[in-house]
Amino acid sequence: MLSPLSYWTLLLAVTLYAFLRGRLDERFAAIICIFATVATIVVSSPLSRRFTDIEFGVLIVDLLALLAFTAIALRSKRFWPLWVAGFQLTSTFAHVMKAVHLDLIPQVYAAAERFWVYPIFLVIVVGTWRSHQRLVHERIDFPNRA
Repeated sequence: MLSPLSYWTLLLAVTLYAFLRGRLDERFAAIICIFATVATIVVSSPLSRRFTDIEFGVLIVDLLALLAFTAIALRSKRFWPLWVAGFQLTSTFAHVMKAVHLDLIPQVYAAAERFWVYPIFLVIVVGTWRSHQRLVHERIDFPNRA
């Protein structure tokens, strides 16, 4: 996984790109990522105990992010939000994996829980890029539209 500084830089770059080039869906998805990141930091166990047991606070944050991403997917006309919701579901299942295997090594639990944020970032960036490309093509094809 990336260092905290690299992670925050990537998160802020994705968010900035979504706000500069994206529409509502992309912006909401980026905001969810920021809120989920901050909330995860707030509710995480102390470093010495982190991921040794089920991280119930992080599980709640992950479930709320899953609900928010699913809401975007259900109202969106685009396909990419389904991918984001699916990746978040996979991330949430890391907690189920820990519940089933309580002896799971903390590093494996942490990696399984954290890995899926990077595909989520990638899908938000691709969704933003495609949204912007559609907007540019609409302006070229229909120059008189606002």
